[in-house]
Amino acid sequence: MHATQFLRNPAAATPQGLIVLTGGERYLKQRCLEILRAAVLGAGDESSIGETRFNRKELEWKDVRDELHTVSMFTTQRLVVVEEADDFITKYRSQLEEFADSPTRRSVLVLDANTWRKNTRLAKKVDESGLELECSELKGKQVAGWLTAEAKARFEKRLPSDAATLMTELAGTNLGLLNQELEKLVNYVGDRETITSEDVTTLVGGWKAETTWTMIDAIRDNNPDVALACLDKLFVAGEPAPKILGGMNFVFRKIAKATEISRSGTNLRKALQDAGMKQWEMQPVESYLKRIQRPRAERILERLAEADFGLKGGSRLPERLQMEQLILWLMGKM
Repeated sequence: MHATQFLRNPAAATPQGLIVLTGGERYLKQRCLEILRAAVLGAGDESSIGETRFNRKELEWKDVRDELHTVSMFTTQRLVVVEEADDFITKYRSQLEEFADSPTRRSVLVLDANTWRKNTRLAKKVDESGLELECSELKGKQVAGWLTAEAKARFEKRLPSDAATLMTELAGTNLGLLNQELEKLVNYVGDRETITSEDVTTLVGGWKAETTWTMIDAIRDNNPDVALACLDKLFVAGEPAPKILGGMNFVFRKIAKATEISRSGTNLRKALQDAGMKQWEMQPVESYLKRIQRPRAERILERLAEADFGLKGGSRLPERLQMEQLILWLMGKM
């Protein structure tokens, strides 16, 4: 079961015996542990009394076993967590198999591992009598989907897909950081039901985001001096080139989509609306498209993909030069 599924409906999986948290997304592991701790030990302030964590490299099975069988006068349940458990699993696989077959009645063992081989006998035993929660990193559209679901489930807020995508472009894909940004947005909008792209633009990313939007507007409005000055400011501040490109993608992909829609004969204004452009954006974008003309507009997606490939190692040119060339191409000057 993926951790996101478990977090949506924890009651669907009963924590018992042996539980394995796999993958590299720390935020998901922390959230899962919070739910497991509450399910096993209760949600009170004294719940930590029944929890023991091991993070020693040279951990012995007998230490874990003794802790699992320890009877406390303060709590009837025990939660034992082994962090960085990959080597521990390899070394004590047979003992863990025996524990999976006959777990202690009042103790739950959680193994926090980066990797997990699903074709082993231990994995099959966990599937039968325990619980495996996959905490792998979310990628691409999964992150935006997770944000939208989090906003609805935890805060009863509507976060449209374009606003969620914009958050990932501005703040990256680290779920812990995105959670903080989402909480800020929830407080910012107050009683309002929907978090808009405008809210995200205002609150997420700080002055670097503002500089990115100024640069994009300058590209659209044919002002190369301002666009290149903004790019220089971002690079001097240490903003990663892929993140700058992410902000540009968010805007210019919509322009490319509108261009594609209009090929079927749809009125340009209607095509821009269908592509997700706001009313106040349409006139400047119409002027931009008329200036660069259709043949170049139809290549925007291709050019953005080339830039992404180049920044990921596909080009030997310095990142700054690659970004400068992209800006000038989008302006119709290359």
